Amino acid sequence: MKEVRYEIVKNADSSRILHLYRAAGWWQQEDLPGDLKTVDAIIANSFCFVIAIYDGEIIGMGRAISDGVSDAYIQDVTVLEQYRGQGYGKGIVRRLVQELLEQKLQWIGLISEPGYESFYTALGFGVMKNYTPFLFSNEDI
Repeated sequence: MKEVRYEIVKNADSSRILHLYRAAGWWQQEDLPGDLKTVDAIIANSFCFVIAIYDGEIIGMGRAISDGVSDAYIQDVTVLEQYRGQGYGKGIVRRLVQELLEQKLQWIGLISEPGYESFYTALGFGVMKNYTPFLFSNEDI
């Protein structure tokens, strides 16, 4: 595995982070006013935001949201496609978990996209049996 630095940040190159969101399919492709400010706020307001840096370029990211006391949720873990399969995503998750445990958070959860179960189980996560994830939809009200 090539040398990559994993850094916890409160600010980063928002255009590079937006590129990661788009590459993962989690953000619309067209530029809208305020996109970069939104990304800046996501980074600054996450409990923990990790970037993976290779040769000066941000190649991956992940973040955790938390109350800082009892539990945390990991989300938005992604690595640029050309760097996948080299362990960098696992490095991001490990750095997030390390920081959360150092902050004394004992309950760490996440929701995985289908097909990534083995990625997360290899990192110590297990399926939450007898629980169903939900997503709010204004259309249902």
